[in-house]
Amino acid sequence: MSEFDLKDTILTRLGENYDLHDKYINRTLVKVQRTIGFDKIYARAEGAYLYDLDGKDYLDFLSGYSVFNIGRNHPTIQKAIRDVLELDLPNMVQMDCSVLSGLLAEALVKKLGPSRDACFLCNSGTEAVEGALKFARASTQRPGILAQEGSYHGLSFGALSITHSGNFREAFGPFLPGADFVKFGDLADLEKKLKSRQIAAFIFEPVQGKGVKYPSDDYFPAAQELCRKYGTLFISDEVQTALGRTGKWFGFQHWNLDPDIVTMAKALSGGYVPCAAIVMRRPIYQGIFSRLDRCVAHSTTFGRNNLAMACGLASLHVTENEHLVENAALRGEQLMSRLRDLQEKHDVISEVRGKGLMIAIEFKEPRSLKLKLAWKAIHAMDKGLFPQMIVTPLLQKHRILTQVAAHNSDIVKILPPLIIGEKEINRFVTAFDDVLSDLGKFPGPLWDFGQNLVKAALSQKKSLAESVPA
Repeated sequence: MSEFDLKDTILTRLGENYDLHDKYINRTLVKVQRTIGFDKIYARAEGAYLYDLDGKDYLDFLSGYSVFNIGRNHPTIQKAIRDVLELDLPNMVQMDCSVLSGLLAEALVKKLGPSRDACFLCNSGTEAVEGALKFARASTQRPGILAQEGSYHGLSFGALSITHSGNFREAFGPFLPGADFVKFGDLADLEKKLKSRQIAAFIFEPVQGKGVKYPSDDYFPAAQELCRKYGTLFISDEVQTALGRTGKWFGFQHWNLDPDIVTMAKALSGGYVPCAAIVMRRPIYQGIFSRLDRCVAHSTTFGRNNLAMACGLASLHVTENEHLVENAALRGEQLMSRLRDLQEKHDVISEVRGKGLMIAIEFKEPRSLKLKLAWKAIHAMDKGLFPQMIVTPLLQKHRILTQVAAHNSDIVKILPPLIIGEKEINRFVTAFDDVLSDLGKFPGPLWDFGQNLVKAALSQKKSLAESVPA
């Protein structure tokens, strides 16, 4: 019998990545990646950088959508995983209480307490949101859930029911009864819907991931008061914003809020083993676990596994001891200041906004007549194409990984690791300036690239239409 040698398999077959995915996984995604030039083969990663097969570095300003707050392949996380494996601990016994899950719950409660003193540990952001909805319904005995327009809370069914984007919802309805949306930043609309006293919870992202949006500073405190007034639970979805992303440990701290339930995931994993948590007030927790025969009424097989718990504890340690929350606040201000300087130079930039290192750069129609005509032509063909004309040359020409912020929007979103310094800021700003300067050349290669993207999209739509049986 031959020995299982995973390292040899990876080294031998590295480079087949996209062919394998095209054949066995998501061939539509592969087509998109090849079309926009994102079909890179990354062989190694460290800190804020990815490295290809030739050893060229790529600055990662996407961070796995905020998974890699502490950077990639952090030695502290690696050591924590090795320590757990070397101890040969029992894992997922199920009818026991492991010390590692208790320690992680304790650490999270200390960060979020004292009023939020109960923790449910699970695997992913969408699972944390699903659990929060169940806890809210069980605690209040109400059916309704409210979310904001523009929200993104996950893609499993309950979470998708309160995710506002039509692109994600297409073909999956009808959705969860009782799920509804309020106008973004509109207190009157919120109160109108809360008055029914049928709403179990109002769930919000402190900073919306799709578009990096947040309401005026008076909104969240007033919304919290309205929820208290009408007996509705106030849920802060921190799946992307927790653990320093916005320059605070948690996004809700920007407004001194006191949410009843907080969800988190992504960065809690340290980038290695999926890890998520729901932290809440004890009476809410007991709404589900209300009797001895309901001690496992809400559960998850892998939610308290030793490797995930070790990664969670190590991630909290690194974030604290390397002062990454403070660095996110500092570098975020520096980066946004530099980008606003570019706004004076490039009139295509409409707004630079964000909190900490969660930043959006929004674009508008330029003043130049030639560029105005090009802008209108591109948007007439595809409303979501323009920001792709920014992120592709950032990757192709400057080896910087970013992405568009949302479907059909003119926004580029950047989520750098919280470990970045002046070197990374300088590299990004210089590259961004160069791409926008190239954009000002019409006709030119970037506008040609945009036309090619449109042609590829139209070709794909045509082939899909032809493949549907009459």
